[in-house]
Amino acid sequence: MNRTAILVLWCAFSLSVFAQDAENTPGTLITDRPDATESPNTVPVGYIQVETGAFYESFKENGVTSETYTYNTTLVRLGLLENLELRLGWDFSEVKLSDQNTVLSGFNPLLLGIKTAIAKEKGALPDIGLIGHVFLPFSAGKDYKPETTGVDFRFSFAHTLSETSSLSYNIGAQWGDDSPEAAYIYTLAYGLGITKKLGAYAELYGDLPENHSANHYWDAGLTYLMSDSVQLDATIGSSITDGQDILISGGLSFRLPTKKNSL
Repeated sequence: MNRTAILVLWCAFSLSVFAQDAENTPGTLITDRPDATESPNTVPVGYIQVETGAFYESFKENGVTSETYTYNTTLVRLGLLENLELRLGWDFSEVKLSDQNTVLSGFNPLLLGIKTAIAKEKGALPDIGLIGHVFLPFSAGKDYKPETTGVDFRFSFAHTLSETSSLSYNIGAQWGDDSPEAAYIYTLAYGLGITKKLGAYAELYGDLPENHSANHYWDAGLTYLMSDSVQLDATIGSSITDGQDILISGGLSFRLPTKKNSL
């Protein structure tokens, strides 16, 4: 984990130098990490945005503790149209179980999706977006390879409360883990700008499976804008219902112009 932290900081420094020299950047970076709440905003046309990081979480169920280390939680977002982006994500996980000597490891199914911006904020009407993904089984490692394609979708909403605060929330559903059961998902996040560069957030989120008990979680974290196009983040969280003992996450997001846009 120390090596990962050093690598992230080194990349952030290098990208910050580049971003400070870039001209005509399309405003301040808006990301879909570190919280579970996805923003309704799409990446500007002619730009590619990379959001990556790592996290550790610990779960306890039926007396068995599982520790998960997830590396390279990379989401690549490409602005295709003024209100449409392409999304591609992939990550690598290792799971250690307290009652076994074996370790599960490998890539999770590759995420492929789109986001479209439906409406801009106007008075009481929030920003509204729609996001959809498929999770491709053939792209996963053998320890995480499902037999069927997973699917999810969510509507994303965001309200400006003041010059320094906002409220965002998602509602949707997901299907996965080779089960026909739908799990309805929700998120609710409050964001606060402490300074022009430093931000904070607190969030509630969870899922409600059709035939199983609901899962509810909380997390909170900080974001730091190194420039309009580079952001660092850190998060800590846990579950409200039985399950997740702790979540710790850190990451880096940056935005670059595509070749066509940089000419």
